[in-house]
Amino acid sequence: MKQRAPATTTKRLQHLRWADMEEEWLNPRISRRLAVGEREMLGWIWLKKGAVVPAHKHLSEQITFIMRGALKFTILGEDYTVRSGEVLIIPSNVVHEAVALEDTDDFDCFSPLRKDWLTGKDLYLRTGRSYLRK
Repeated sequence: MKQRAPATTTKRLQHLRWADMEEEWLNPRISRRLAVGEREMLGWIWLKKGAVVPAHKHLSEQITFIMRGALKFTILGEDYTVRSGEVLIIPSNVVHEAVALEDTDDFDCFSPLRKDWLTGKDLYLRTGRSYLRK
């Protein structure tokens, strides 16, 4: 007999395998896979050495965990190099940009959901240009 999920679980229980998820190529140097819940999302991002994430900001708090490789972030005029096994927490609405110092596997967690990522309106990643007003 199948057991029911406890009443405290989310409305939509998901059990996912990264290997089964579609890899979305945003540009020739950056791809991602996404796991999306009701209020937060996790992206597995692959960046080829030299890949640039242009300056941008978003409502979501971002937690970045580098599995392999290294990213150099520029935030408020300061550089932060985040390497394998390290975490960077970026508060909501803080302008940031990054460059892959080597081939990098990165997990990014966002809350609330990044609607621009879900709708394909993340043009800064797709074009390599920042769209912040100066």
